[in-house]
Amino acid sequence: MITNQLTQFYAVNADNYDQVYAQEERFDDLDDLQEMVAELFQGHKVLELACGTAYWTDLIAEVAESVHATDIVPEMIALAETRGLDEDVVTFGVMDAFNLPDGLEGQYTAVFAAGLWSHVKREDQEKYLKTLRAKLGKDVLLVLLDETYVDGNSMVFARTDLEGNTFQILTADDGQRYEIMKNYLTDSTLRKRFSTSTRQIRVERLEYYYLLSCKLK
Repeated sequence: MITNQLTQFYAVNADNYDQVYAQEERFDDLDDLQEMVAELFQGHKVLELACGTAYWTDLIAEVAESVHATDIVPEMIALAETRGLDEDVVTFGVMDAFNLPDGLEGQYTAVFAAGLWSHVKREDQEKYLKTLRAKLGKDVLLVLLDETYVDGNSMVFARTDLEGNTFQILTADDGQRYEIMKNYLTDSTLRKRFSTSTRQIRVERLEYYYLLSCKLK
């Protein structure tokens, strides 16, 4: 899940976090995703996990009743706050997505995370879904956006562990090399993992991304 290597990498690279969305070959996918995300969150009270610099927060805030955007990395939150989003709709806070506080149940009708699920260990995924249900409550909409592996575009794998988790070596802006766990999951794997704890599972698979939506049960 969230490791020191991962948080350090994103803290150092916060200023360049959105570069992946500037790749021209991804524009068609992003256009489609923006439409789908906007439709899903219409009128919802949204808890956003791992919001980064609020790239998706900006979009969700246009259609949702409210958004509480959170990230474990303070540097990300500091950049997110510079977007100047409507303070009547959007609030920001530092929060560990894998150590959620008590008292969240009943506050939100939906939870969203972009780029988070690929950092959840395969063996921990079902347990984490149960934690979300325990913390947020029944019938909350869960939407996850993450990357699809594309030959020639995605970073190659450095190793795979015994559980099937894959790892990449990334070089940060400080010149340091970081080993980051990044899992690319098939539709069948996603459905299998989510079937126990969620219902109404829907997976939209694009070229560079997928979007999964479901309800906690």
